[in-house]
Amino acid sequence: MEYPQVNENPGEMVVSISGLNKWFGDLHVLKNIDLEVAKGERIVIAGPSGSGKSTLIRCINFLEKYQQGEIVVNGITLTDDHKTIEEVRREVGMVFQGFNLFPHLTILENCTLGPIRGFKLNKEKASQTAMHFLEKVNIPEQANKYPGQLSGGQQQRVAIARSLCMNPDVMLFDEPTSALDPEMVKEVLDIMVDLAKEGMTMLCVTHEMGFAKEVADRVIFMDKGQIVEQNKPVEFFTNPQHERTKLFLKQIL
Repeated sequence: MEYPQVNENPGEMVVSISGLNKWFGDLHVLKNIDLEVAKGERIVIAGPSGSGKSTLIRCINFLEKYQQGEIVVNGITLTDDHKTIEEVRREVGMVFQGFNLFPHLTILENCTLGPIRGFKLNKEKASQTAMHFLEKVNIPEQANKYPGQLSGGQQQRVAIARSLCMNPDVMLFDEPTSALDPEMVKEVLDIMVDLAKEGMTMLCVTHEMGFAKEVADRVIFMDKGQIVEQNKPVEFFTNPQHERTKLFLKQIL
């Protein structure tokens, strides 16, 4: 299995979002979102709770249905057609706040389930791929254990390995460290930093601003369902332009 390569064509768009609007009943949670993500780009999405940032990335693989706008992933226009959704999800890996591992399956089985069902890989090949990525996240010795036997940090690393087993072109991280004890956060962030350095296209919703400073190509700040500001990390943190951004940074830094 080859690792993702560093982007050699920064003009190639992996994700294009235009005019995206979403409501939960009467609540307008995403308002006219326009966003393009180039191949190999690392984007951190920040903002207060309820700003729409998690909803935005969940729309990219149709975990949330939106009412208006268009999302295109690797040339595939996302619709509510089941076949199209499955095509997009093969392109997109997702790591959740709560791990979402199957408790009745071993770590190895959690990682092989997707490739066997989605790509029709035989069990031996799927196991080889899974072990490759479990080694990549530094827990191959946990392969035959069950999720309940692992720490939170180890479970989140399994979740990352499981997504990588599907060979995605883009990885979505939805507050991947927020459910972890403080001492476990670094081990997960270190894996994410390694992925970023290898050129994986990443959209990461997180409050870990140190991570944003280290690996992000762009930091996006959302509030009340809108993209308020976006910039390169140095400019974003040292010279924020919008008053709402300045208040947010003052509260968290």
